[in-house]
Amino acid sequence: MEKSQKLFLSIIFVFLLSSCQTKEEKVQDAYDVGFRHYQGNRLHMNAFAYALELDSTKAETYRELSVTYLKRGIPHKWKSWYDGAVEYDPITWQPWRGYLYLWFYRDYEKAIADFNASDSLTTYIDYPQGHSVDFWRGIAYLGLNDYDNSIAYWDKHITKETEDSGEDWVELEAFLYRGIAYYEAGETKKAEENFDKVITYHNNSADAKYYKAQLLLDIGNKKAALNMINDAIIDFNNGYYNNREYVETLRQIYLEDLEELKSKIIASN
Repeated sequence: MEKSQKLFLSIIFVFLLSSCQTKEEKVQDAYDVGFRHYQGNRLHMNAFAYALELDSTKAETYRELSVTYLKRGIPHKWKSWYDGAVEYDPITWQPWRGYLYLWFYRDYEKAIADFNASDSLTTYIDYPQGHSVDFWRGIAYLGLNDYDNSIAYWDKHITKETEDSGEDWVELEAFLYRGIAYYEAGETKKAEENFDKVITYHNNSADAKYYKAQLLLDIGNKKAALNMINDAIIDFNNGYYNNREYVETLRQIYLEDLEELKSKIIASN
């Protein structure tokens, strides 16, 4: 890929670079200016474009330039910049690219490929965006409706986190998504076990209660199902539901979903 891409015809900074500065010092000054402005601002983009002219091998520069296009939904420009970050520092940025493929573009296969590549790049488990690549693979395989692989990675992730810190430290989303994978695979008993864990460790969860209400309705326990869905609606209105910034999360529920299930329960009586 080209190592120098012009974003603007000229670069104007509010500081003067001394001729006696080293290249590294000039790059740092450009970073300092860039980070003082929001991503996508002209000065932000100019600063990092200048940093790239000074050093075309610095992965963080490519990554920072890519973010503006990512957050604005311009994938072809995001990728051309982000691939530079992966080229010069794959250990750091390849698993992160998988995370971005997963959430911003729902390209589950490319996400999995990057997560798998990270296994061969390091001798340890990578944690892009604070969660292990096994956690993210569990979501990606669920997105592909590949329940066996999804559950296998949730098992792997949950086992390690439990061994390291205890089950009560495992992310609630891990139990929630493993429960959803079991639910959609028709393994209702195991699904219920996982939803119960979410409710046990954090009683406020519209998602877990939504699925639990459906399970209760399926076995004919309509009263308990109605109580559960009412609790789910309260939790949802109080903000206790699975969601993400910038994008819709996988299997995200909405108030309409809860109300529709409540109507279904009432109509079944």
